[in-house]
Amino acid sequence: MGGNSSVADSGSKYGFKAASQDSKAQVTVWVDSTREPIAKAYNAAHPHAQVKIVTYDGNANGSNTFKTKTQLFDRAGSGWPDVAFTTDNNSASWGSFSGTGDLAAVNKGLVPQTTLDNFAKGSLDVCTVKGVTYCFRNDLAQNVLWYNKKLMDKFGYTVPTTWEQYQQLAGKVAAEHPGYLVGTAGDAWTPEIYMWAAQCPANGVTGAKTIKADTADPKCVRAAKMLDRLIADKTMSTLSLFGSDFVKNEADKVLMLPGPSWYGGSVFQGTLKTPAGQIAAASPLKWADDAQTVTGDVGGGAWWISSHSKNLKAAADFATWVTGQAKYGSALAPTYPAYVPAAQTWAGETQKSGYYADDIVAPLSQAAGQVWSGWGSAQFSQEAIWAKVVQAGMAQGKTVVSQLPAWQTEIENQARTFGYEVTK
Repeated sequence: MGGNSSVADSGSKYGFKAASQDSKAQVTVWVDSTREPIAKAYNAAHPHAQVKIVTYDGNANGSNTFKTKTQLFDRAGSGWPDVAFTTDNNSASWGSFSGTGDLAAVNKGLVPQTTLDNFAKGSLDVCTVKGVTYCFRNDLAQNVLWYNKKLMDKFGYTVPTTWEQYQQLAGKVAAEHPGYLVGTAGDAWTPEIYMWAAQCPANGVTGAKTIKADTADPKCVRAAKMLDRLIADKTMSTLSLFGSDFVKNEADKVLMLPGPSWYGGSVFQGTLKTPAGQIAAASPLKWADDAQTVTGDVGGGAWWISSHSKNLKAAADFATWVTGQAKYGSALAPTYPAYVPAAQTWAGETQKSGYYADDIVAPLSQAAGQVWSGWGSAQFSQEAIWAKVVQAGMAQGKTVVSQLPAWQTEIENQARTFGYEVTK
């Protein structure tokens, strides 16, 4: 694109009506404090780039700052950042509306398809609406089966490959080694580990304003029954993984722990202080009756380009460069990159740390392409709903199965509050 050349009359070039372009226009980038180093690294590697870095909360803890500020800029007619990072992946749910959308389509001419093809399989599904992709996934949080190899070997147990085997082994643990744990269900992201992997249709975003939710589906019920059984056997903790009670009383009792890629460093190495040489990862568990192995995802962030940017080429260059890096300056990226070449480097360097008891590269890489696409990213928080209904009920002694209808009702209530049509 040449300086000041207008593409406003050629929306088909990018899949949306773009602003008048200026190749010398400054690009403003919003990042959270964790992503600030990679933005600075971009400027260091591109000394002639006109990139202004602005630090904000990154939409952390459901703040919706990006959406709120964007709506203010919409009314003012100016002020939009060219690129923004969010710790969530749901901005496409409000910023993708055809004709007036605030987010730039990236797969309609703005970015080469060869670049998009390098992202992990399915990783862009959460920000794709009716075939149009609106984000670059920064990192993944694909779930695998973490386990303590030292303890598994000591007890003579074989790492399970199916959820049925996992349940059977939990029964043996309850009988032979009471007090040891095979999982946790005390945090709001519990459904993203167990329900998502069961292909429970509770969070299907089928359109810009349509949701599919049916918590009575047998696939939801099977996961709920499993949780109830393990909770009753006391092999599934109901304490918060990051809470002081868990760290004090159960940190050294974790035998297995289904959970995201970041559990390795953040949970075992960080919070629980599990010694080196004990923790390993296995591929995601599979339900025996399912044709394919699928898994869930707990977190991961995304980069978004504004459709209002006056320098789309520079904005796209920034977004593609930062997602393609395995290191933030001299330090390794804090989480598993969504961009496959970067992920391969990241996983290899992480393995070299010497912390893990066995290879984690293969299971993490495999799981990256197995995240089930049927669990979407709507404007409302599924974690908040689970915490309000199911988690609160569990604290009162209620079973997960008994709360599936209440979970359905609250999903429908929240969806309609945000203008969604709910179908089963």
